[in-house]
Amino acid sequence: MRWSKPATPTTPETWPPHPPPGETELERAVRVEEEKEAKRTSDAIDRELELERVEQRKHRHSTRVLLLGQAESGKSTMLKNFQLHFAPEAFHAESEAWRAVIHLNLIRSVNFILDLLPGGPSSTLSELRHSRSFSGNTLGDADSLLRHFRVRLSPLRQVELILVQRLSADDPARTAVNVEEATPWYYGRASEVSIRGGSGWKALLRRKWNSQMGARPDELDKARQILHACREDIAELWVHPDVQKGLEAEGVVLRDQSGFFVDDALRIAAADYEPTPLDILRARLQTIGVEQHIISVERFGEPSHRWVFYDVGGAKGHRASWAPFFDDVDAILFLCPMSGFNEVLLEDRRVNRLLDSFNLWKTICMSRLLKGTTFILLLNKTDLLKTKLEAGVSFAQYVKSYKDGPNEHEHVCDYLKRKFVAMCKHNSARERQLHVHVTCATDISTTAIVINRIKDAIVVNNLISSDYL
Repeated sequence: MRWSKPATPTTPETWPPHPPPGETELERAVRVEEEKEAKRTSDAIDRELELERVEQRKHRHSTRVLLLGQAESGKSTMLKNFQLHFAPEAFHAESEAWRAVIHLNLIRSVNFILDLLPGGPSSTLSELRHSRSFSGNTLGDADSLLRHFRVRLSPLRQVELILVQRLSADDPARTAVNVEEATPWYYGRASEVSIRGGSGWKALLRRKWNSQMGARPDELDKARQILHACREDIAELWVHPDVQKGLEAEGVVLRDQSGFFVDDALRIAAADYEPTPLDILRARLQTIGVEQHIISVERFGEPSHRWVFYDVGGAKGHRASWAPFFDDVDAILFLCPMSGFNEVLLEDRRVNRLLDSFNLWKTICMSRLLKGTTFILLLNKTDLLKTKLEAGVSFAQYVKSYKDGPNEHEHVCDYLKRKFVAMCKHNSARERQLHVHVTCATDISTTAIVINRIKDAIVVNNLISSDYL
């Protein structure tokens, strides 16, 4: 049937409609009230439908990924790799903010060293004073040397406070007192500053201080000048044999810790320092709570697309916040730090880190909310695993099920692959898509290859779920 256009325009519908004939005043009042309520309900439904349409348009060109794994598994580093790969301009635009984080990482390591060695508030000995490292005729020289470094590097305490307060400027719970009282001796690790999720610290660092923030506009510049003046002393402190012996006596390996930049002090503390992509990947800043990161693809010739990442806290106390995200993501990106086989959780010294990753993986695989979700497993920190195995640390000593397997990198990686795949098959309600990669998140070139494979895997699984394949 073909509809013809009306010959004359119709008058627009009026509201409220004309009253029926013979209507009493009471009937009219009731009718008008009912019509108003009906219109309010109709308008509310229209608004809900429009919001739903807007949200659907957003998701149409979005890939939603949930990053999971224990603390320091490499989630934040992998996220930065995604941004570097898909949105390099936005990545480089944030380098100013990351410079402050890198400087804070460097300064905290230096202050940690000074506090740990003899005479510092965190030295747990006279142990070192009576150890072979600082014994005999060298004791007086060592004490004199450390006093020299403490005096020369004492301004770094103030720089640390400036950077911490700037990074957490919108968190009223954090004060200078909080920072000063935080102990740098924490199971052989330098302490960290925790930023609340959604704090917008990058934006805060990009704009100048105002009077409400209680700081002068040039405070960060002064902090950089102080650090620049201390750079040669930092470098000398790090390479001094007595300092290295003292750290070795305490069993502290700073190079293996996230955010370690002391061996690059001369470059990092230079007045004209600009962070490299690798520096930004190595930078460490702990986030408390859930952060949503939106990465818009910048590549010319590719369709408009957004990656939406939900980065949730990995510490034991933060894992209750994971479940609400399970029913609204396209993929789970789970990171297991393979090098943690001989380590324990910082928040629970009774739990082995690799065993904790096994238990987390089992719980995720069992979730029915994730039955249609693409699973991507990244066996991360392969470089640190290789270093430990080559140094003679026995994998079988900590992982009994490995039995008498070769203490070699390739064999250990194969074992962990098989272990995680078997756990996934055994604990999943139905067969699921699982993609496994061995990664080093600070290796930009190889990680770029993995990211492309992850993208392809998610796209294919979404097409399958949509019945296009």
